[in-house]
Amino acid sequence: MTWSRIKRTAQQVLHLGDSPRRTALAFAIGVFLAFSPLYGLHTISVLLFAWAFRLNVVAMLAGSLVNNPWTVLPILGSTMWVGLTLVPIGDPHTLDSALQNLVTLIQTATVRNYFNFPIFWQQFKPYFFPFVVGATALGIVCSLIAYPLVLFGLRRYHETQRRLSAALAASLRDESK
Repeated sequence: MTWSRIKRTAQQVLHLGDSPRRTALAFAIGVFLAFSPLYGLHTISVLLFAWAFRLNVVAMLAGSLVNNPWTVLPILGSTMWVGLTLVPIGDPHTLDSALQNLVTLIQTATVRNYFNFPIFWQQFKPYFFPFVVGATALGIVCSLIAYPLVLFGLRRYHETQRRLSAALAASLRDESK
């Protein structure tokens, strides 16, 4: 396999020749997937979507990295807040007591060296639908915000590159005279 063939294959796989709109769309879909409630499956989801829709893998991965170890707690908190705002379940104080029960349960399970998923699910089950609704709503809003921002940045980058290429070509022409 020659170097030029490897380079051509990499450009095809990474979609480096895509338009700014298509790259911004890939980034926005990555942002949407970052907010999906499928924790632990974000990278697989990105790869599957990129392959299925022939989108830029790098842009989608970059968008999905909005959700990372530093942002996961604010994202989870805002997801639950939005979800419970859109789909309220009972008294707002119920959430505080349920979360306190869940924290106590996890602390007890940690101290006793056991963790029982059915018990965790029993505590989380009433909040599952609001969580999914909140994650979907935030994903849609954040991807709709990300698309024009990334599109603007990419267009600006391409314009700067065109100007630099034109200036370099002009300076090379002047030197050759």
